Amino acid sequence: MSLKKLFGNDRGRKEDGMASELIESKLKNLPDLPGCYIMRNVNDDIIYIGKAKNLKNRVRSYFRGAHDTKTEKLVSEIHHFEYIVTKTNKESLLLEINLIKKYQPYYNIKLKQGTMYPYLKITSEKDPQLVISHKVEKDGGIYFGPYPNVTAATGTQQLIQKIYPLRKCGKNETRACFYYHLGQCIGCCDHEVSKEEYDTQIKKIQRFLNGDVKTIKDDLAAKMNEASERLDFEKAMDYRDQIKYIEATVEKQNIMNADFTNRDVFSYVVDRGWISIQVFLLRQSTIIKREAAMFPIYDQVEDEVLSFIIQFYEDQNHILPKEILVAESIDKELLSETLDVKVMTPKRGSKKRMLDLATQNSEISLNEKFRREEQSQLKTKGALEELSEALGLEKVSVIESFDHSNIQGTNPVSAMVVFKDGKPDRKNYRKFKVKTVIGSHEFATTQEVIRRRYSRLLREGARLPDLILMDGGKVQMRAAIEVLEDELGLEIPVCGMVKNEKHKTATLLYGEEYKEIDLDRKGQAFQLIQRIQEEVHRFAITFHRQVRSKNTFASKLEMIDGVGPQTRKKLLHHFKTITAMKQASLEELQSIGISERVARNILEELGK
Repeated sequence: MSLKKLFGNDRGRKEDGMASELIESKLKNLPDLPGCYIMRNVNDDIIYIGKAKNLKNRVRSYFRGAHDTKTEKLVSEIHHFEYIVTKTNKESLLLEINLIKKYQPYYNIKLKQGTMYPYLKITSEKDPQLVISHKVEKDGGIYFGPYPNVTAATGTQQLIQKIYPLRKCGKNETRACFYYHLGQCIGCCDHEVSKEEYDTQIKKIQRFLNGDVKTIKDDLAAKMNEASERLDFEKAMDYRDQIKYIEATVEKQNIMNADFTNRDVFSYVVDRGWISIQVFLLRQSTIIKREAAMFPIYDQVEDEVLSFIIQFYEDQNHILPKEILVAESIDKELLSETLDVKVMTPKRGSKKRMLDLATQNSEISLNEKFRREEQSQLKTKGALEELSEALGLEKVSVIESFDHSNIQGTNPVSAMVVFKDGKPDRKNYRKFKVKTVIGSHEFATTQEVIRRRYSRLLREGARLPDLILMDGGKVQMRAAIEVLEDELGLEIPVCGMVKNEKHKTATLLYGEEYKEIDLDRKGQAFQLIQRIQEEVHRFAITFHRQVRSKNTFASKLEMIDGVGPQTRKKLLHHFKTITAMKQASLEELQSIGISERVARNILEELGK
């Protein structure tokens, strides 16, 4: 891509020229060294961070040659860039991850928070416990898992507490607890337990959770025989049941594969500028969790995958396994060195089949995304074409729709939604507090809002919509047309969306005679109108509730002695709701700069 193409054909804008000169100057001085590059927009916001083995080649590639649409959009927003040189490729990878974590650039990968699976955790206390945790923290504890569900984690926890118990009682016990008598507490409630005894017990637990069930079965069998010899048949039966539990759950699962290595599998598929990544977490040769990600790519595919994997383990809830399986194209040496874990690409056997399965799932997910998009495009395109034909318009792409909301004329507001190519364009939604109209006056309210909206677009030279939809009948249509044509000299088609007695979309009015447009109720155009009407109504109602709530809040405060405009502002900003203020302490009210007398008045009045 040339810089001329990047900044458009209109070179009249001073900032564009300066940006291109700045970029050209920096491109000439890029070193042949590894490092990170930081792309910034015209507001100096960081929009993308990447790494490269060779900064000169990588950064130049953004401004030379052809790119797909998504990358072109990224490049079009680059005003200037900076870079940081590192000694090694590993250093550049780690620096990239830390910078992404710190700045969260818009175009970089944003990992979704996955489902929190349960873990077993040995706490780092003087008298440690075995507990279930849904969150992995850097607290010195020893974590095992994740487990497929809470039931599996609980069953394993209960078994271990019976066989190799740690502390199960509270910290402040002064005598032997109930669980100690059952043999499910190590006995720190009864006597001092040494660190050596705890360490021995923890090592046994670790062996068991790493797949060594034979040792435990032998221990339990010996205890069962001893109990039988003592004629303690109840205890012997308990040991027997524990052995059966191991055989029925843990051992049964392990027999399927003698390889107990914890490993994670990463595979990916790329198509049409998008990448789909699948992650399988294997524990005791079983897939206990799957995670997936899909996002547009702006960098080298292999680097995007590397960055994803490193960020994946930055999440404390993702514990590093003993082994990671990746595709052949991934730099395994760099990944292994960075994470300090074995990384490999299997060539045959069960590991290869697992990697292939992850690849297959990646492909399926990506194909499903494209199919949904194609279906959606066909649906919206068909709806717009049908609507254009019904109204006799050449093309309808951008639709703006308005609705008003008030209760008996109080707190009147209006709202506008925008649909572009048949889809909500939420960043361009607008809210209007009615300024010039008192009470419920539909005609005047419409005129004020239409005047404010389109006089501003004219001043800014912004794009006008192809169609305006009013959530109302003839009154709103006439009011809008008067302002548009008579005051602003605009010829934008205006329709009225009319509801039936059930408050559902009934018909569409259009033209000088306010005629009903014949739309098939099962057709795509009618369904689009229905969606727009529901959306603008929802948006207006939501805004009205917010305003009403805020005004109610403010009006209650006005009645309190000592609460002036500035104090009300402080209270509104800090507490947001009356309920939160009622629950506040005297000290909390004073902490935002309110005197003790006024704070007491507030609590007294709100408590009535």
